[in-house]
Amino acid sequence: MARVFNFSAGPAALPVEVLQQAQAEMLDYQGAGMSVMEMSHRSKEFVAIAEAATSDLAQLLDVPDDYQILFLQGGATLQFSMVPLNLLGDRTSADYLHTGAWSIKAIKEAGKFCDVNVVASSESSNFGHVPPLDTWQLNAQAAYLHVCSNETIGGVQLNALPDVACPLVADMSSDILSRPIDVSRYGLIYAGAQKNIGPAGLTVVIVQRDLLGNARSSTPGMLDYAVHANGDSMSNTPPTYAWYLAGLVFKWLKAQGGLDAIAQVNARKAAKLYGAVDQSNFYASPVATADRSQMNVPFTLPDPELDGEFLKGAEAAGLTNLKGHRSVGGMRASLYNAVPEAAVDALVSYMAQFEKDRG
Repeated sequence: MARVFNFSAGPAALPVEVLQQAQAEMLDYQGAGMSVMEMSHRSKEFVAIAEAATSDLAQLLDVPDDYQILFLQGGATLQFSMVPLNLLGDRTSADYLHTGAWSIKAIKEAGKFCDVNVVASSESSNFGHVPPLDTWQLNAQAAYLHVCSNETIGGVQLNALPDVACPLVADMSSDILSRPIDVSRYGLIYAGAQKNIGPAGLTVVIVQRDLLGNARSSTPGMLDYAVHANGDSMSNTPPTYAWYLAGLVFKWLKAQGGLDAIAQVNARKAAKLYGAVDQSNFYASPVATADRSQMNVPFTLPDPELDGEFLKGAEAAGLTNLKGHRSVGGMRASLYNAVPEAAVDALVSYMAQFEKDRG
């Protein structure tokens, strides 16, 4: 069976070259006589895998020397608790930007540990835009400011950040590694792996070392960033195979020319799909043009009754996982790094034919 074009929001498409290398090394990793998933995380082979992945990620993102990269479990959702437990210190409040479904989940979890000041919200537009910076009501006493750089469900992406005295924390689960970023502007970045990094089960945290060691005394050890930092992310058995695959993805990204190069590809892919939507009287985008995500593109048809027919035809054409999130409806095409430009070309062609047939 031929591989389909996978527009899933996550777990998402992986580069074919990565899958092929993993396939070739499945039974015998580079002469070890066993699969990576069978190795001890303390073995010299896996320690070398882990160190290479950490180094490659640091190079891709140009991570400053005073930051620690952690490979953890629990998904980005666990970070909704770990962030306040580790960063509040003796403060009693934190700032949060509310731009959609993932922001509100983080806000609700943080509310168990501190007073949450919502600096701005786009709920009035059904999360179809990012509140302008000059409307954010920041709290000078906040322990940190939390943002979601890209809302996977709503399809909005932050393109500007405020200058703040407190640490800036970002959930970058769905746009990390899609474009260059200035890591030094952030105190902490976290991202679930299953979009642009690798398979589900792994979470990457990039944290300024000055922020380590300040967890509440009641914080469980496995929720303390310092514990993981001191153990090189191996205080318990890490998700070794997911870490290995992430390392292969990092090498693949470097081979593509790094983040500058992949950003150009991503911009082209998004421009093609948004162009098809904007030039049509049949499809529509619910997101303000200036805030549209390059990774997650939601769009609607003129009549929801057509959704099922559109999806059935798309599946038949090898275009999968286009159904919008259950809380939003419509369609959503996720254009992560491993989604080839040919997939977008095929989707745009299908959309045009579907519209023509009903014109």
